[in-house]
Amino acid sequence: MAQLQNLLQALQPTQLLGPSNPELSALTMDSRQAGPGVAFFAIKGTLRDGHDFIEAAMAQGVSAVICETEPKNAPAGVTVVVVPDAAAAMGHMAAAFYDYPSRKLKLVGVTGTNGKTTCVTLLHKLYRELGYNAGLLSTVQNQINETVIPATHTTPDAITLQGLLAQMVKAGCTHAFMEVSSHALVQHRVTGVEFTGAVFTNISHDHLDYHGTFDEYIKAKKLFFDFLSRKAFALVNSDDKRAMVMLQNTKASKYTYALRKEADFKAKLIDNSIQGLQLELEGQEVWFRLIGTFNAYNLMAVYGAAILLGEDSPEVLASLSDLSSAAGRFDYVVSPEDQITAIVDYAHTPDALENVLQTIQQIRKPEQKVITVVGCGGNRDAAKRPVMADIAARLSDRVILTSDNPRDEDPQEILNQMQVGVKQVDLKKALSVIDRREAIKTAVMLAEPDDIILVAGKGHETYQEVKGERSPFDDKLILQEAFALLQK
Repeated sequence: MAQLQNLLQALQPTQLLGPSNPELSALTMDSRQAGPGVAFFAIKGTLRDGHDFIEAAMAQGVSAVICETEPKNAPAGVTVVVVPDAAAAMGHMAAAFYDYPSRKLKLVGVTGTNGKTTCVTLLHKLYRELGYNAGLLSTVQNQINETVIPATHTTPDAITLQGLLAQMVKAGCTHAFMEVSSHALVQHRVTGVEFTGAVFTNISHDHLDYHGTFDEYIKAKKLFFDFLSRKAFALVNSDDKRAMVMLQNTKASKYTYALRKEADFKAKLIDNSIQGLQLELEGQEVWFRLIGTFNAYNLMAVYGAAILLGEDSPEVLASLSDLSSAAGRFDYVVSPEDQITAIVDYAHTPDALENVLQTIQQIRKPEQKVITVVGCGGNRDAAKRPVMADIAARLSDRVILTSDNPRDEDPQEILNQMQVGVKQVDLKKALSVIDRREAIKTAVMLAEPDDIILVAGKGHETYQEVKGERSPFDDKLILQEAFALLQK
């Protein structure tokens, strides 16, 4: 329970109408959850405007409405708070409602186009290994210690986020690690959250369907660092040419990590194979179970963050060397008889796909063929579709273009847009199989002993979304089924 006036202390409402200080038992942005003791936030979204649902919330007896435009005919018992930005207000008020849980945690956020999930998952696993109670907020799942809470967004809405952080505090967590998406930054989902540290992995072409331009996407990521406090640290990958942009206006202490440039945390790649990575770090060679140069960067980000949080270097390296990655991130299965290696990876951006395929090229034997199955999601950035098809065709011996999550789009039209990117020289090695299950089976049938198959785009997802409906679909399970058929 909380008094409305206590939640408004961080705000400057332009109007306050009705009862001045109702007692609140819950906050919501869903009018269907409105009722007595509830504050309803009218948020302007990309598809719907919460102001259109104020009347419905009032009809259900809501105690307070926080909005940007004064509603007509508000009942006498409803408090109306008019603010310049309802989403920002929700962030601040949710933090106050849950008694500022981020202040009671060492909270590290990770942003960037690729690597966010792997970094926060490794950090959570590392801190559990080191004996801490720790929370996780990621695309794959949320966790409080070992208790798994399903995730619906990379970064939850402000009310859900503050509630989860409060649960972590209640469970005795001292640390928490979360992905911070560009959408979350622009939509004020992390407004009101106080971070101990922020990590920037990299930035490349993604989410232009939402941000409009690459510059706006960069600005969205930069917001994270602009609002850090002087007590926080900012750790960036200085091998990425836009890393220093992130640090331009931050008040936080600035640190870098790199493989190529000089940096506060520097590593040298010694060996990169299907068995793992060997890095020279802090004057010693350390072996890690993760595979690929991109994971060398992820490991450096995690190592740097842990050291900046005050951990002991030898302990961190000893624990990190035995950890595995997040589900659906360079996750692989090998056929028992033919020793075909099939890799499942969430790579759904041009940069991520190129990183994974370049890694496979680095670790494969000369006689091994690479067969790539790749699709692009519907209702998302269409500009990357031909680019991803070009990358897959250029860096593979065979490529099968297929569906990902078509959502509300025609899957054949998505494939047509991808096919445009396949250059004339690569046309002979490209196939289009619209059904993803059949595409995966086709890749297995085309593979010879010891070949490598990459199934890209969906990674950890266990569903496929077509015309608004989700059906069970797990790339790894389908590969295992296809391998089983090979043995018959």
